[in-house]
Amino acid sequence: MVEKAVMFMKKPFKKGSEDKPVYEADRYIDLGSLSFDEDMAAGPANMYVRVAEIHRYEDLATLTNIVYNGNMLILDFNPIANDRLTLKRVTNELKSVVADTNGDLAGISKNFLVVTPGGVKIDRAKIKAHI
Repeated sequence: MVEKAVMFMKKPFKKGSEDKPVYEADRYIDLGSLSFDEDMAAGPANMYVRVAEIHRYEDLATLTNIVYNGNMLILDFNPIANDRLTLKRVTNELKSVVADTNGDLAGISKNFLVVTPGGVKIDRAKIKAHI
């Protein structure tokens, strides 16, 4: 009796054996095997989305140039998240970059910031899926 209960708990929504089996390839997508058309990657873009990680305040010189050059920056500040003084200096500098370029700055998660150049604003309303 206990054995049947354990079997039920392992797969409570399992259907009868007449259903078709689910193969491992049906559940996962191998991102490494995906290929993209050469046309998409070949041409230059007007703006790039750059992803960076900041480890110290001095890294900002390189990172602010990305925004000044008209590109968007997604910044992972996890390495400095516990250093309140450095984090405050970094965010103040990014605010001045945004003011200079007429861009935008917003946090998108606990340790990520998005910095956009002029002409790109961040919508702070979260889109919720309807199930």
